[in-house]
Amino acid sequence: MSELRQQLVEQLRADNHIRTAAVERAFRTVPRHVFAPDAALEAAYANDIVPTRHAPDGRVISSVSAPWLQADMLEAARMRPGHRVLEIGSGGYNAALMAELVGPAGHVTTLDIDPAVTERATRFLTKAGYGRVRVVTADAEHLPTSVVPDGGFDAIVVTVDTWDLPWIRALAEGGRLVAPLRLHGYHWAIGFSEVKGALHSDEPLIVCGFVAMQGDCAWETNRRTVPGTGVHLSWEDGTPLPVGQLAPALTREPTVTRTHVTVGGQEPFDALTLYLAGALPGFCRLEVDPDGDNGVLNPPPQHWPGAAIVRGASLARLATERISDGDDGKGLYEFVVHGYGDQGRLAAQEMAEQVEHWQRNHRGARCPVITARPAAGCAPAGTDHEPHVFAKKHTRITVDWPIVPGSAALLTDPGSCDAG
Repeated sequence: MSELRQQLVEQLRADNHIRTAAVERAFRTVPRHVFAPDAALEAAYANDIVPTRHAPDGRVISSVSAPWLQADMLEAARMRPGHRVLEIGSGGYNAALMAELVGPAGHVTTLDIDPAVTERATRFLTKAGYGRVRVVTADAEHLPTSVVPDGGFDAIVVTVDTWDLPWIRALAEGGRLVAPLRLHGYHWAIGFSEVKGALHSDEPLIVCGFVAMQGDCAWETNRRTVPGTGVHLSWEDGTPLPVGQLAPALTREPTVTRTHVTVGGQEPFDALTLYLAGALPGFCRLEVDPDGDNGVLNPPPQHWPGAAIVRGASLARLATERISDGDDGKGLYEFVVHGYGDQGRLAAQEMAEQVEHWQRNHRGARCPVITARPAAGCAPAGTDHEPHVFAKKHTRITVDWPIVPGSAALLTDPGSCDAG
């Protein structure tokens, strides 16, 4: 098992997920298999998740996260010996890694809402020799005051999907928070620094997935179904719009608006969809029943809803069209926008213009900067669309998109991460 652990570390170093000696030492030290006793040793040391708890419907509700993502998030947390740190979402293994990073002079608290999860974490931490880690059963939205140290935590690492960031005031001045934040259903692991009561991202955004948050901090998809079509639209950030009037639009052949913007078959374009989510009023995520007869061309993959906008009785959605094999043989695709309904062409043109704007002004720029401020210190969210602003329960999130050098875009205009 020690050999498997060392092989995993070498893989994580080669792929640049482990970048510092401290994180490398932690991964070489902590026995991952102790926290996944039901998995074969090869699975315990594979660079993948290990499910540890399932809901009655089969969904994974607790797991040992993928090592590559744990390494990236721990590097972003910048823990040092003596730090006081909090993990939200327990499993045991990540808390043990954190204990190695902060050392005997530091302190680790790991918290989860599920008593079965915290019981397992307590048992495994003790068995692995990390009984000094404090394990707490509580709803993360309401941190017990006894958990937060005087002056706040030096670092908080969230290892469950979170729609909001209600922990700003639990951080020490200049502290770090690393969390997989949901913005319109897109999941990004983001490293933040606390500066004067706000959080500012200063790490590359990492596309990721975690098990869902439970309790009062759980997110609501605001999912609506277009009657009789098997088409579902979700407004996770934003006000849900009526969808019943869209059914006739989906019975007709859509218009197709070309953007002349291309993407490789293995090239992510998550930055584009995040940009569209902030740029377009009425933005939503579109899903299609796999066995439904709904008239949607080029349906989005299951578990990854497509980008769409609603305009009255019309709808537009982003799609791709293969145009060649590409230089690597994995395909070259053009972004196209399908428009449905009487105003579908206009809606498609509106979305296509934003795709083209992103291509010209933001695609080759640095990753966007995410800022989170406590909602209590911000003006109330209005009903009008504010570009690249996401109003949450506890925070107000703004996304600032850097401009490509030499671009003609105004500096006040929003834009992209070089991930597309």
